[in-house]
Amino acid sequence: MQLKSLELRGYRNYDSLKLATEAGVNIFIGPNAQGKTNLIEAIHVLALTKSHRTSKDKELIGWNATTASIHADMERKLGSVNLELMLSAQGKKAKINGLEQRKLSSFVGTLNVVLFAPEDLDIVKGAPGVRRRFMDMEIGQVHPGYLYDMQQYQKIVQQRNNYLKSTDIHRASMEMLEVWNEQLATYGVKMMKRRQRFLVQLQKWAEKIHAGITAGSEHLTVSYKPSFGTSNDIESEDEPSLFQQFMLKLTQAKEQEFRRGQTLAGPHRDDLSFEINGKDVQSFGSQGQQRTAALSLKLAELELMNEEIGEYPLLLLDDVLSELDQTRQTQLIETFQSRVQTFITTTGLESVNMSRLKDAAIFHVRDGQLLR
Repeated sequence: MQLKSLELRGYRNYDSLKLATEAGVNIFIGPNAQGKTNLIEAIHVLALTKSHRTSKDKELIGWNATTASIHADMERKLGSVNLELMLSAQGKKAKINGLEQRKLSSFVGTLNVVLFAPEDLDIVKGAPGVRRRFMDMEIGQVHPGYLYDMQQYQKIVQQRNNYLKSTDIHRASMEMLEVWNEQLATYGVKMMKRRQRFLVQLQKWAEKIHAGITAGSEHLTVSYKPSFGTSNDIESEDEPSLFQQFMLKLTQAKEQEFRRGQTLAGPHRDDLSFEINGKDVQSFGSQGQQRTAALSLKLAELELMNEEIGEYPLLLLDDVLSELDQTRQTQLIETFQSRVQTFITTTGLESVNMSRLKDAAIFHVRDGQLLR
């Protein structure tokens, strides 16, 4: 998979930009606040129709613009593809080869990306929400139907939470709550099954990659931690059985949910756990071990996507090389070199191990302008 060209109009600080991206490695250099990350973000938005930096689409539209657009020509194993995403106050419109897509979920997955930014080093030690977002973004690219289930689930959680906050258990309609419970369990079980399958695949690659980085001295285990039951339950039980477990959990938590005004069980409260040689990395691992585990996860994503779709995604490295020591940076570069088209942002080449890179295209970014 290769991005051949990128065109931005009215996007963030880019009034107009045309970029040819023939090289396997593209490096964007410049001081902070010049637009480097905006370029990486635009590619990410084109892949997933959403930013990794903000949930407000209006922030993607430039100050002097009423609309923003991202166009790209790309090459996949099956041939050339033209993508277009337009953003306005009315919402988003997406086109593949000039044909408007009725659902954004039909657009997602045409371009696949793996993003690695400094905040991703917090996948291991950060809040559970960081890890849930990691799962959702990667699963959604490979299985767009997952995004629909997730969106429906999130709507139901919001409606249910509003109801739990607005009334008490003595005045509540149990019939209405039961309808929400059934909808919540229906979509939630689908998400949980998909997450478990994803983690099993990811574990296979992450374990192998982590062993390579640590010369076989450490064994990494990544486990799914659902909000109820165990990962083994999710893997072994069929959907009807999990549905009944979910409904039972909601019944058991009912009084506490009304007291707290929020839904207390479901995929929105899931988490991941990481162990190295049987010890919890989040609690007892060194910073080096936590970072190696995070790097292993990101490299595992590349391999998992290649396994799923038959070609490597684009790799977006947003100012992350300066956060890695020489050993981890070298491992990262050697993994993507000659296999994965990569886009790197950095404030200076001194933070990049250039001796390991071959035929990289270097672009200087200044105030929304690119110079070779």
